[in-house]
Amino acid sequence: MRANGPSSIEISIIVPTLNEAENLPLLVERIDGALNGRLYEILVMDDGSPDGTAEVCQRLARQYPLALHVRQVPANGLSGAVLNGLTLARGEYLVVMDADLQHPPECIVDLLLPLERGEADFVLGSRYVKGGGTDRRWGPLRRINSRVATMLARPVSGDTRDPMSGFFALKRQTYLRAGPLTPVGYKIALELLCKCRVRRVREVPIQFALRHTGRSKLTVAQQVRYLEHLSRLYDFCFPRTSRWVKFAIATGCAWLAAFSLYVRLVAHDIGPAFAPTLAFAACAAVTAAFHLRALRVQGRAINSRREWRDFALVILGEWSVCALASRWLASHILHTTVIEVFALTFGAATIARYALRTRLLHDLRGVRNVRPISRSTPVRRAA
Repeated sequence: MRANGPSSIEISIIVPTLNEAENLPLLVERIDGALNGRLYEILVMDDGSPDGTAEVCQRLARQYPLALHVRQVPANGLSGAVLNGLTLARGEYLVVMDADLQHPPECIVDLLLPLERGEADFVLGSRYVKGGGTDRRWGPLRRINSRVATMLARPVSGDTRDPMSGFFALKRQTYLRAGPLTPVGYKIALELLCKCRVRRVREVPIQFALRHTGRSKLTVAQQVRYLEHLSRLYDFCFPRTSRWVKFAIATGCAWLAAFSLYVRLVAHDIGPAFAPTLAFAACAAVTAAFHLRALRVQGRAINSRREWRDFALVILGEWSVCALASRWLASHILHTTVIEVFALTFGAATIARYALRTRLLHDLRGVRNVRPISRSTPVRRAA
């Protein structure tokens, strides 16, 4: 289901919520003040908040053009809620913002202006352009976390200074030309920037405030999901390079773990015929962890029999090559250093890894057959 057809609504404000009942009255009042005289709608996309969000929205809907949509299947977190809201929106201009009052509603008009003038296809409220900033009470760890996340996104976001912003606006036509959307976590703007083939991006300065009330939704789990989201976007933007980089990272981490165990085994007088074979157990464990992560990113069932069967065959093949190579070195080459034995045996195993995984179409270098997240996850209109 695509977005609804054109209507008299000019601006649609999509606000994803989870336990934001205390913030909504002030947020809606400030939005109405900022858009005074404009035809707009507010779509509150809620994930079943038990804090009275439904009752608050029911009261607000009597005075403001607000509709609450409760997601029956609140999958994919904030990104899924935003996509559902974009699908239901009727306005020509689509604005996304948080409900916690960290995004200043008074800046909505500033975001819309470049779109209305035809100067941009996508506009971000930015903390990192001239005139923008964050509350001085932001801690150093939070600032560092934001900067590092922005730096990691730079390869797919280009010159955009604040692609992590959750406060943005775009035209309906821009959204409708998006490719398959597969966001993970909460950085939906980054997904849309890549998948909507946006060429003209404008950033307008905002002062990013502290949360008004309630608790932050940013957790370690969300940060891990952000890394998974970046992995998908790297695949989308750099399909060839990304696969080789991932293969190199997975192999390097596995080798590092195996080498650490190998050195310990050699220190305990285990010979070159057996040390690499035993050390390969660490390599197999790390590779299994990367494989598990790849399955999660793809959204597949983790207990898929075929996936794990192929994985077991590949690992056994690698392990066998490593064992045979170590035995051959021990019996045919008398003078080899510890590092040479490790490099030769694990180099042979890595060649076997590449050959077997290519043959079995079981490749850790990239994500295959990612299922797009539907833009029409069932929602129930509550107000």
